[in-house]
Amino acid sequence: MKSPHSTIPKTMLATYDAVAALTDTFCCDKLNDEYRDLARAMTAALCRKRPSPLASGQPRTWACSIIYVLGQINFLSDKATQPYMAMADVCAAFSVGQSTASAKARVISDALHAHRMDPAWMLPSLVDQNPLVWMAEVNGVLVDLRDMPRELQVIAYEKGMIPYVPADKE
Repeated sequence: MKSPHSTIPKTMLATYDAVAALTDTFCCDKLNDEYRDLARAMTAALCRKRPSPLASGQPRTWACSIIYVLGQINFLSDKATQPYMAMADVCAAFSVGQSTASAKARVISDALHAHRMDPAWMLPSLVDQNPLVWMAEVNGVLVDLRDMPRELQVIAYEKGMIPYVPADKE
């Protein structure tokens, strides 16, 4: 996997490093590697935006808000999920007010067109449970690609529509 530094504008490298260091530490201490990897990817994506929302403001505020967005998408505050953490606790860990984190999370979601259950920002361990990942229109009918013949699954995989060929996993 190539370094995210190769895709980030030079003017945003210091910001990327500062925010990623904070999210890395938080994810290592309180969440997991899946959250860490997504937080790095989201930070890099935000640094590549023109103009980047991360160009102004405190790194800890952006780090908190990135975890906040990923937590919303991946149901972090649902006690039935692991890891679990209340959004208020996420904010407290970064010493950021919840209203500030929520406002910046909105900026991030808008910039990246991210939404709940967004396959692009979902933890890999939750992808199988996300029906949005597997739905596609075939001949005008909405279908679950997991139920389709392997040949169609291969086509969908090759087009980047699904993360893997379900028939090969079974």
